[in-house]
Amino acid sequence: MVTQVHADVFVFTDLEKVEHYTNTPTHDQFQRLSALMEVAAAASKNRAGSPVVKGNAAVYAPEIELAADEVGINAALVHAVINAESGYNPAAISKAGAQGLMQLMPGTAKRYAVKDAFDPAQNIRGGTRYLRDLLVMFDNNLELAIAAYNAGENAVIRHGRKIPPYRETQAYVPKVLRLYDKYRALL
Repeated sequence: MVTQVHADVFVFTDLEKVEHYTNTPTHDQFQRLSALMEVAAAASKNRAGSPVVKGNAAVYAPEIELAADEVGINAALVHAVINAESGYNPAAISKAGAQGLMQLMPGTAKRYAVKDAFDPAQNIRGGTRYLRDLLVMFDNNLELAIAAYNAGENAVIRHGRKIPPYRETQAYVPKVLRLYDKYRALL
């Protein structure tokens, strides 16, 4: 007879990029791996159409936390955007040419000094700064900032500072908001 047991696993990546796993975290920088993996896996469809890379939510969590702290936004929002954009696949490329975890268009990558959009640290840092700038541009209106991340800030402005009537954007905004709520509950 086999008995199933469920236990949470926590992960922490130190400054030397060494991952530490435990079921009994000793400080608050450990993140619950099983929960992050569940949320990441739940969003099997992403904007890039790339395969979801299970486990990468926890792998990139320290870099996401660092970038979010640097610009003063919630790391849960960055996780939600990455989940929706690439499914945590750093090699994702969209049909439109967006690249990496946060699906940066080449012009946006250049604007934020991202030399290699497939380098997770650069991509996360550039995408997080862009997201912060969109929040500032749209007076911290989360829905408009998310819509602008998807459709471009000019599309939101052209449509009277409202969510553009594009099918993809209309579906994208509530998806990211749902993911954001899930990540906020975990982090």
